[in-house]
Amino acid sequence: MSLPRQIEYETMLLWRHRDLAVDGGHLERSAYILLSRLRAEGAMSIGQLSEAFGVARSTIHRQVTAAHCAGLVDRIPDPDGGLARKFRVSAEGERRLLEERERILRGLERVLADWAPEDAAAFAGYLKRFNGSIEDISGRRWPRA
Repeated sequence: MSLPRQIEYETMLLWRHRDLAVDGGHLERSAYILLSRLRAEGAMSIGQLSEAFGVARSTIHRQVTAAHCAGLVDRIPDPDGGLARKFRVSAEGERRLLEERERILRGLERVLADWAPEDAAAFAGYLKRFNGSIEDISGRRWPRA
């Protein structure tokens, strides 16, 4: 099997196993990613989110509307005085995001419990490099601490 085929297969399994490893998720994956981006960058408009994620405005609009209806984001005037409304993580969204992140971290700690620290560090480094390569190709960088 070629390396790209192996990587495709293993990343497919990774997506599949993620929720299983963390006892399922309480936030939908799209909401988790949306809240994570807003938390990292601050308030953003539908257009800015569409550009950041590289998806159609209609897709982002549906996701933001669902998050807004669930009380996860607040709609606010543009702090810079622009015409477009922006969205920011609400207090409830912040609470749920942090709760979900802690659940994910506990699951990952269980998965990595018998890994040598240097193996876990190498895996994290390879994932970061892999994601960085994808971001370089797409021209859309994800904010990192």
